[in-house]
Amino acid sequence: MSIAKKAVLAALLASVALPASAETLRWASAGDALTLDPHSQNEGQTHTIRHQMYEPLIIRDVTGAFEPALATDWAPSPDDRNVWVFNLRQGVKFHDGADFTAEDVVFSYERAKTPTSDMKELLNSIVEIRAVDDYTVEMVTDGPNPILPANLTDLFIMDKDWTEANNTVKVQDFEGGEITYATTNVNGTGAYRLVSREPDVRTVMEINAEYWGRDQFPMAFEEIVHTPIQNAATRVAALLSGEINFLQDVPVQDLERVNSADGLVVKQAPQNRVIFFGMNQGADDIEADNIDGANPLADVRVRKAMSMAINRDAIQQVVMRGQSQPAGMIAPPFVNGWTAQMDGESSTDIEAAKALMAEAGYEDGFTIRLDCPNDRYINDEAICQAAVGMLGQIGVTVNLDAKPKAQHFPLITDGQTDFYMLGWGVPTYDSEYIFNFLVHGREESIGTWNGTGFDNDMLDEKIISLASNTDLDARNADIADIWRVVQDEQLYIPIHHQVLNWAMGTNIGIEVDPENQPMIKHASVNDPS
Repeated sequence: MSIAKKAVLAALLASVALPASAETLRWASAGDALTLDPHSQNEGQTHTIRHQMYEPLIIRDVTGAFEPALATDWAPSPDDRNVWVFNLRQGVKFHDGADFTAEDVVFSYERAKTPTSDMKELLNSIVEIRAVDDYTVEMVTDGPNPILPANLTDLFIMDKDWTEANNTVKVQDFEGGEITYATTNVNGTGAYRLVSREPDVRTVMEINAEYWGRDQFPMAFEEIVHTPIQNAATRVAALLSGEINFLQDVPVQDLERVNSADGLVVKQAPQNRVIFFGMNQGADDIEADNIDGANPLADVRVRKAMSMAINRDAIQQVVMRGQSQPAGMIAPPFVNGWTAQMDGESSTDIEAAKALMAEAGYEDGFTIRLDCPNDRYINDEAICQAAVGMLGQIGVTVNLDAKPKAQHFPLITDGQTDFYMLGWGVPTYDSEYIFNFLVHGREESIGTWNGTGFDNDMLDEKIISLASNTDLDARNADIADIWRVVQDEQLYIPIHHQVLNWAMGTNIGIEVDPENQPMIKHASVNDPS
């Protein structure tokens, strides 16, 4: 290990060193939560940290099946197909001792529907939320919505009184750089309480002694210390030295080394996430290229040529060390609407790509900037670096700009990037989620992550209709039609489906979750002897 890396590791260990007790989970991952505000950012690792302290009405287990959380049961009203009825869990307390009631659910969902919320797309079909009594909530939708419960698994419930008392009713404007009380403070109903929060340094949580599920779940850890460690070598060194005992992001190049180490085990599973590139086709001209008065990305032939230049098998073998599955669409296999045929439509053909470039009038190529995160996805910057060389083969000169996700994501949501990497998981397991965020034209409460500039009114109407179509065969036919447009227009360049590798002490029982969201209340500690 270099002197510089040793210094980094020493500083890290000084900040996280704790007594080596089975009651403390010393957990590391490549990135941190962007914020603790429950409705500010719809981002995987952000949800993961919040899930330990906040709770939704419904959650999924590691098989993808629904599991009751703050709601004990739910069903459409027998009297009105436009109403879902949720019966709430009684006797639940927030961390400050306040009672959880239907008033908090109504307040939280109304908050999540506001403009600065990144969760509002999930609630677009809801026209009214009402508390029937303290433990019954009705959600009225604009037409029957058979899949509404699937949209609720990451929608966390806040205490209305606490939020109002701390002047944080308005959802944090993350893209605008706003900091609020809810950014670094938590009052949830979850299994763990927040002890301290240092963004991008350390988050400490302790067991909630009054948790409603204390007798239902193992609750093996008294304390959780989460430390984001961006550098891959430093993460592995911390694991091998025993300073951490759970690593959520094992670098693919170190899998064999970690798995063969005494006292450690690597667990693997496919992830519900696709990695892809987005292209701004909507602008008449773009700033990040060297073509004046024109946008080469507006020509579908250029977009298809760029996709054909990407060698996904090479990325799988060299960059990912076999730990990925090449993708031809931006839906994971878990998702309703995914098909093996569409997922196999991406192919590498340099000569055909060059011919398309020439046909589009760009036989001499062009220069463009690629915006890439360097702390969010597995080998994200390395994938982008590989793409730079591949696109160069067809005359597209790429200037790579890699930065932390906290700076990268606002480029997409604020429309400040023309060519970018994004990864997308689908917690609803349905294509509507993808369409709402990534295909529908960008408006105030929908299409907020669609950085492509694609906007098709007829397709938008079909996307909106998915929420209320109860004829599942007709609905699936519409989903297939929408995917056909997405594929034919090459809205995105799919790269691969991620594979998860979690490492932990052999005495720790944590099952790999396809959402990459470990639920620590489910974890167990075994006798290593």
